[in-house]
Amino acid sequence: MEDTPHTTSAPIAPVQLNDAALGAPATTTGSPNTDGQPTHAPGEPGPTPEDRLDQIFEGLKQKSSTKQAIYRNTLATFDMLRKVSQELVVELSRKITPVDSTVVIEYRPVNEMEFHIRFSGDLLVFVLHSNIVTFPEDYGPMATQYVQDDFRRRFFGHMMAYNFMADSIKYQRMNDPGYLVGRLLVNIDNHYFLEGVQQLELPDNDMSDNKITEEALKLFVESAMIAAVNNDLIAPPLDDIQKINVKQKLENQQVSRARKVGFSFSHEQSPISIDGLPY
Repeated sequence: MEDTPHTTSAPIAPVQLNDAALGAPATTTGSPNTDGQPTHAPGEPGPTPEDRLDQIFEGLKQKSSTKQAIYRNTLATFDMLRKVSQELVVELSRKITPVDSTVVIEYRPVNEMEFHIRFSGDLLVFVLHSNIVTFPEDYGPMATQYVQDDFRRRFFGHMMAYNFMADSIKYQRMNDPGYLVGRLLVNIDNHYFLEGVQQLELPDNDMSDNKITEEALKLFVESAMIAAVNNDLIAPPLDDIQKINVKQKLENQQVSRARKVGFSFSHEQSPISIDGLPY
């Protein structure tokens, strides 16, 4: 009887032990530090490179300091706008009351960031935004030599004027629209750039010449009021008001809600918010 031939198995490869298996410290993975050195093991942070501290310091000194200064300028401008609006309301009330005492013009404070002017059936809402913004290179004053000459002039505080129907607020008709009438930009030099609807009497918008004054802010408020008064209410078509649901009834929404036509802007472009500042 022949012996069964033995099969020859493949040789077993030797086991390769890595550093971790030999008890050596494992090499950490991840992105290198900003100084070009490998990342540190968890729980063993290395010293912060001095150049990073310098970068943070320069950023705080240039951008953050600039934005805080602009915010202070904007807040002071808004306070001046509030004062001008109060004086204008008193002046208009003195003129209209002997003619028609039923026409009410009043100033309503809300908080340090907002106030209202109500006149007849219109309401102007002035709002101060807490953010400092910048714009694309081709927007408004960005391409002017005045802005190009100083990096700090690329940043702006801003405040807006919105037009609502007074009854929308009075009766809390939440679906009624409001319309942006104008926006005032303020820079570090206390210069302004005014933009808004075509009905505004916009001055020559060369920021290098537009210093913030009470006269300039009074023009802003007066123009916004004129634009609101001249934007009449349009009643909806009959087909649009044939039905009303229970929700509309319970929310005190009128069946025949008039709406303003709205306003036309010379351009449509939005700012880019890049940073927020505390109130």
